[in-house]
Amino acid sequence: MGDVYTFGPTFRAEISHTSRHLAEFWMIEPEIAFATLEDDMNCGEDYLKYCLKFVLENNAPELLFLDKTVENGLIDRLKHVIETPFIRLTYTDAIDLLLKEMKDKKAKFKENVHWGMDLGSEHERYIVEKVYGGPVIIYNYPKSIKAFYMRLNDDDKTVQAMDVLVPKIGELIGGSAREERLDVLDRRIKEQNLEIESYWWYRALREYGTIPHAGFGLGFERLVMMCTGIENIKDVIPFPRTVGNAEF
Repeated sequence: MGDVYTFGPTFRAEISHTSRHLAEFWMIEPEIAFATLEDDMNCGEDYLKYCLKFVLENNAPELLFLDKTVENGLIDRLKHVIETPFIRLTYTDAIDLLLKEMKDKKAKFKENVHWGMDLGSEHERYIVEKVYGGPVIIYNYPKSIKAFYMRLNDDDKTVQAMDVLVPKIGELIGGSAREERLDVLDRRIKEQNLEIESYWWYRALREYGTIPHAGFGLGFERLVMMCTGIENIKDVIPFPRTVGNAEF
């Protein structure tokens, strides 16, 4: 197959009352055949930069208006993202960095930092805003906090997952290389206490051999937030649906 992607609504039932979460949002999800985690990260970075370039070239009047009324310096920020290579950092190095910042009394977080935790927005934004001042890709996350279908690394502790983090928002893109080895996939399903029979259809895709592939999801509303400087996700979608406020 060639270029495979979807763009459609996504529903999440998690209880998240924040300025970055919706119960229904739109997601762009490409999947790349014969791709590694490195290819996935390259595609995510290139895609984001392409979108920002397109907006700068085709929506200059709107950006000038937003630069004056919403975020002073918006256009310069977008240009900086386009022109700067994204920092790439392993999850382990990111944890070490946060621990060092805390030890040096430069940072204080509500949630305690330790290896194996799922990074929160406060940790992600600190890395991109306070340490590097631009987008960062964090990769090779602990297997215990990621989905069973993400490709297991040789260390048997981490999986080939990656997140693209950007200033003011945190996570914009999340993706991974997929586990194509059926025996490893079965082991991961059991490790996460899932019923293997329920995944017969997914296992069938690997049963007679498959190809290495990778992909990611990009939250469209968060991309609009990034392009406009608007800080609340409810203001960048016509009919925001959040937990507890959509009766029909």
